[in-house]
Amino acid sequence: MQESLDLDESVNVFGEPLESCSDKPLTGFFRDGCCNTGKQDLGSHTVCVRVTESFLEYSRFQGNDLSTPAPDMDFPGLRPGDRWCLCAARWLQAYNHGMAPKVFLRGTHRRALEIVAMELLRPYALDLN
Repeated sequence: MQESLDLDESVNVFGEPLESCSDKPLTGFFRDGCCNTGKQDLGSHTVCVRVTESFLEYSRFQGNDLSTPAPDMDFPGLRPGDRWCLCAARWLQAYNHGMAPKVFLRGTHRRALEIVAMELLRPYALDLN
């Protein structure tokens, strides 16, 4: 019997329906293409980002290698330009070291705001006019 998923409401930082982050590669804690979250998502994979080479190197240096494929975890490995649902605390850590990737706020779950202030995210937004 499959355990039911406890999915929080799919709402972005603006209180609007959460937009997809990426289908290629398929992202999200639930691998649904969105930065959805719930009780099972202890890392809060809620910030939709576009990764860069410098961020991938930074992340690898910090012990979170996002570029190497892990087929057993259905993870293809990321390349510069890929969009990905990043842990909010990892984004904040990268921000504090001057390495934060750009974000798509319409694809970022509102629960990210429990960890990262909107004032920090907004200057990194790729989807604001």
